[in-house]
Amino acid sequence: MKTALMLRAAGIGAGDEVVVPAFGNVEVAQAVAELGARPVFADIDPATYCLDPASVESVLTPDSAAVVVVHRFGRTPQLAPLTELGARRGLLVLEHQESEGPSAAESRRVQCAQYLDSRLKGVGTPDAGTRHTYQQYVVRVRGNGRPDRDAFVRAARGKGIDCRVPVPTPVHRLPRFRRDVRLPATEQAAEETLSLPIGERLTKRELQRTVAACNALGGILHAAVL
Repeated sequence: MKTALMLRAAGIGAGDEVVVPAFGNVEVAQAVAELGARPVFADIDPATYCLDPASVESVLTPDSAAVVVVHRFGRTPQLAPLTELGARRGLLVLEHQESEGPSAAESRRVQCAQYLDSRLKGVGTPDAGTRHTYQQYVVRVRGNGRPDRDAFVRAARGKGIDCRVPVPTPVHRLPRFRRDVRLPATEQAAEETLSLPIGERLTKRELQRTVAACNALGGILHAAVL
């Protein structure tokens, strides 16, 4: 993993703390632990799903040595405040980026995302922000948390929609990295988020079927909550 190599090259090791997100894959926390350092979890910005600079600053201690900023789902994190924080506190700030893929595929993903944005009513659509390459098209199922989202997934799959839960369990809730910390934005995202199919091979008919299924299921869910 490139991040582990960069941390090792910077001299990160035993006794150091490295701030990482809990919303996402476990690999970043594992890379930190394998160096003998301690992963410390900060909360995310609920719009970008990337580290929230204010939360990062709130978890810093004299042992903090680095921050690993993960690009999530194709959204760009708030790098400027994190870079400024790193300079002010003497921290190494590393970016961990997803594989972007060919530009033609990105263009098609953006087209699909725009179509879904304009038609989806039963779920919360992603915030495009200043830049979004839509590595995943992640929506929010607004209900009573994980039971509703998981029921939505089962029903959507029953209608032939290849949807997925992007982060079933935040890293700070996994046995190896369990921490007695509260990360409300991370925990809510883990309960509500759902990745819908998007990509260059998706046909307009398949997109229409996704919209119809999600709008119908979302309407039922909204009525149940009311």
